[in-house]
Parts: sequence; structure tokens; C-alpha cells
Amino acid sequence: MSDKHKLVEVEHLQQYFPAGGSGKRKKYVQAVDNVSFFIYKGETLGLVGESGCGKTTVGRTMLRLYEPTDGRIIYDGKVLFDKQKNIAVNMMPYRRKMQIVFQDPYASLDPRMTIADIVGEPIDIHKLADSKQQRRDRIISLLERVGLNSEHANRYPHEFSGGQRQRVGIARALAVDPEFIVCDEPVSALDVSIQAQVVNMFEDLQKELGLTYLFIAHDLSVVRHISDRIGVMYLGKLVELADSYELITHSVHPYTRSLISAIPVADPVTARANKRIPLQGDVPSPVNPPSGCRFRTRCPYADECCAAEEPALNEVSPGHWAACHHLDKVQ
Repeated sequence: MSDKHKLVEVEHLQQYFPAGGSGKRKKYVQAVDNVSFFIYKGETLGLVGESGCGKTTVGRTMLRLYEPTDGRIIYDGKVLFDKQKNIAVNMMPYRRKMQIVFQDPYASLDPRMTIADIVGEPIDIHKLADSKQQRRDRIISLLERVGLNSEHANRYPHEFSGGQRQRVGIARALAVDPEFIVCDEPVSALDVSIQAQVVNMFEDLQKELGLTYLFIAHDLSVVRHISDRIGVMYLGKLVELADSYELITHSVHPYTRSLISAIPVADPVTARANKRIPLQGDVPSPVNPPSGCRFRTRCPYADECCAAEEPALNEVSPGHWAACHHLDKVQ
């Protein structure tokens, strides 16, 4: 593992959003709280968790679309943001290296721009074409790379299906030859049949272009297919992180166990044998999260220790991290 190169690192990343009140009563949504991980060059790190757990906020904060409340962001050995040392570098040169594919292909494309202009905009901003012809050729080759063709270039987003729009979004992200792409639930708004095509395209692009992905999703079966490693988030915290196969087969955190038990299985015999692990109650509010372990209000193993002390993310076996006081009890 030591010969692998860490491309992106976040350390103690924190993102709080103001939620009303003033003075001592000022409230914050604790969207991301003390999250640390890294991504090797050329790998895909999957990030899963239920809606509202902070995974999209992690992706956007890494790119500094949101300025972090605290923590450090390191890209290719260079510190892009460090709250303690008051470092916040100009992101413009890094926008070429770090891109994002948004979740909603309907909302992320400007309805008044043609597809050629949408894909061409990053080329214009970063001055990547010397002539109109070169710009046009580059746009067409990007569209062809994602499974569209030159006829689509002069159309508008409303003339396309969801899957085609998402392809346009991917072509736009690829326009600046990035090294790292945050894929923010890129298939959750698409039909299941289209999902597989888009996920396979992400894999092909990674092989061709040597890309590194942070792949955010709430569907573990999609993430398992594409990711080298998977991190599981719950209410702003990273609760487990491991190799993809290891996490699916030997998860140790009670929340991860519950998520994995909910993955649908096509074979009815296997499905009957699999035991679902339902969770009690609802996710607490990120404005007022529980003390200690944030999962304790829904955990079957919780006791006083969980309320008093927050569990640290510890390495339970090589490369497998989990945050729980009762790993010995989890069956």
C-alpha cells in the first residue's frame, strides 16, 4: 500500500451551517463533523449513508464550493485549506484538476444554453482552445466520449432524457481534463436500466483517463460495484471505512450491518435466508445531535458509555476502520 500515492486528503473536516438564533442561542446544522479520510490516485472511494447524513456536503466542501468551518484539505501534497493556520489558497488553478458531477441532471444544466455551450463553458473559462474550430472539435470529442454525438451539440437540455443530461454533465466535468471527480449521487435520479450504463461509463472513463473518484450514493449495491473502498456516514460522522469486499462481507459497525441487510437480493431463496436488521426510531436532528455516539439513539447495543463518550475511528484490522464502543458485542 505504501507505494500508492494519496491524491486527496481531508483531516478533521467540519461543516456547520447557521440555522437561526443569535448570540449564545445561535444554532448550527452540524452537517459534517470531524471527518478524516484520503483517496489514493486512480481509486474510487464510495461514500454511503441515508439522506441527510452529510455525504454530499463532504464532496462539495472538499472542492470548497462550501468554505469549510474547520479542518484541512490537502490535494496532491499541497494544502488547499487549513483553518488553524489560516490557509485558504485560490481555487481557480485547482478547478481544472477537481471537478464534480451533480446529482440532479435537470437542475445542474442551464436551460437557456445549448449543449455545446454548456460543455464549452469550462473550455472558455480555462482558455483551453486556441480557435473556434479547436473548441468545436473538443466539444464534439467530449460528447462522443460519453455516448452522445455531434447532432446533440446544438440542442437544449429540455430535449434530452435524464440519462442523456447526466452524460452532458459528465462531459462538462471532463472538459478540463480533471484528475479527481466528485460524483455526487450521479445515478440516483435515473432509471435503473440507465444507472448501469452510466456506472459502467464511469468505470471505462477511469480506465482510459486514470481518474480518481469520490463516488457518493445512498445505494450500497451501486457503490459496491464501482468502489475500491467504501466509507459509511451517519449524521455527519464517518462510522466505518474499509475495502469494498471487506465492508460488505465483514462489516463490524451496527449501522453498516443494517444498511447491508437492506440490499435487495435477486434470488428468493437467498433473500429469505438473509435477515433484515431494521433500525428503531428516526435519525436525530443535525441541529441538536445526541451526545457521545450519534448512532446510540437507534443502536441495539447502546449503553451509558455511548452517551458519555464519542467513539473514535479505530483500525480494527489492516485498512478497516470503525467507530463503536461495542465492536466485541456486534453479531
